[in-house]
Amino acid sequence: MSRNRTLLESAGEWFEYNDKGKWLNEMKGSISLIAQIIVTMTFSLATNPPGGVVQVGLSDKAFCSGLVCAGEAVMATVNHNKYLGFMICNTICFIASISVCLLLVSGIQINNSFSIWLLSTGMCVSLTSLALTYLFAASMVTPNSIWNSIAGNAFGVVVIVWVAFVVIVIAIYLIVRFFVRSLNKCAK
Repeated sequence: MSRNRTLLESAGEWFEYNDKGKWLNEMKGSISLIAQIIVTMTFSLATNPPGGVVQVGLSDKAFCSGLVCAGEAVMATVNHNKYLGFMICNTICFIASISVCLLLVSGIQINNSFSIWLLSTGMCVSLTSLALTYLFAASMVTPNSIWNSIAGNAFGVVVIVWVAFVVIVIAIYLIVRFFVRSLNKCAK
């Protein structure tokens, strides 16, 4: 019984922090920095997408062919489906990251479980959509002869493995945390 209690206490300590206030402030700063970098990246990708935009000179004031107009993304015309997937994932990433930034600067208390859950969920959505944005961007600018080879398929496999890893880590964390809390309540 004593050994089980020691094991339970050590598992419970995995979720505890010696100085929770200091840890929360450090995490708030780190998450804020990461979210701001992701917002900057996704904004840049939206305004300067892979493949670039149609460029015109000063003398071509009203350039607009039947396919594209000045300032529009080249890949939107050349590879519509991949570009659409790219923009959807990029927009989700942008919105998730800017929402995390808004939560952090709004002054909400982050010392409760719900706030931490919101921030964690926002960052997971942001990072997952960033990985998918990368996949779409790489597929748009990589020649089909390379993309359709085994090396090209590795991109998709790596992203799928990464998304599965994130889901597994979250599931294990939630399951272990649930059992530790339940066992702690039963032990008291």
